Amino acid sequence: MSISAQDVNKLRQMTGAGMMDCKKALTESNGDFEAAIDFLRKKGQKVSAARADNATAEGIIMVAVSSDKKNAKLLAFACETEPVSKVDDFRKLAQGILDIAVAKSPASKEELLALNLTDGRVIAEAIVELTGKIGEKLIIQNYEDVSSDQVVPYIHSNGKLGVLVALKGVNGKDVTEIGKDVAMQIAAMKPVAVDKADVDPTVVQREIEIGKEQARAEGKPEAMLEKIALGKLNKFYKDSTLLNQDFVKDGSKTIAQVLDEVTKGLTVTSFKRIAIGQ
Repeated sequence: MSISAQDVNKLRQMTGAGMMDCKKALTESNGDFEAAIDFLRKKGQKVSAARADNATAEGIIMVAVSSDKKNAKLLAFACETEPVSKVDDFRKLAQGILDIAVAKSPASKEELLALNLTDGRVIAEAIVELTGKIGEKLIIQNYEDVSSDQVVPYIHSNGKLGVLVALKGVNGKDVTEIGKDVAMQIAAMKPVAVDKADVDPTVVQREIEIGKEQARAEGKPEAMLEKIALGKLNKFYKDSTLLNQDFVKDGSKTIAQVLDEVTKGLTVTSFKRIAIGQ
């Protein structure tokens, strides 16, 4: 059947898909708009599957903090190329997803994907639809939900790196300033854990074995290897656990000491660091 330019434009306005895609969808569905929309959605699914192995090294990180500063949501919405990360539809969908995360507080990325946007579409399906329209793989790379006495966010200037810091023992103070300093330290220094006790035991064992091998290669006596390795492990804790790291702004103090000076007992209970493409 003949498909008019008016019908094509109408479907384009309804779906946001390209003109040629809309014309093909209407032709394949004999002018039935509902069937044409289904056709476009199916096309999106095919595009999504075809690009499943593509790297998503670009995108946007967004944050929402509750009015009492006790909760924050961090979302990383990723795509393949930088131009797409700047597309209005891409950013609108990311914001819509974050808004639903704030409203519903899902416990995981999987729960978030199953929720409905305000327009009724399931988030996972909306991502597939936009994939079909844009022609790139789109994913929710990360979703984090953090609560504490106060949660402080930091988004790096490029919009592709984000941190949440959960602080406790605030003693009624607003600790946003020091919280941001700590978040920036996390962004730059990439600690593996908050404190020594939080380091994965497999990581600890690996560091000990590496320390032994290094000492052995230096010709140290076998009887001293364990002691030398434990010394290297303490250096690892100093460099790689947040509370034991030297404060970037004042190397004479650790993060733990700086926090305690702000208000007695102030500390970090957890942090989340996410970067697009990592």
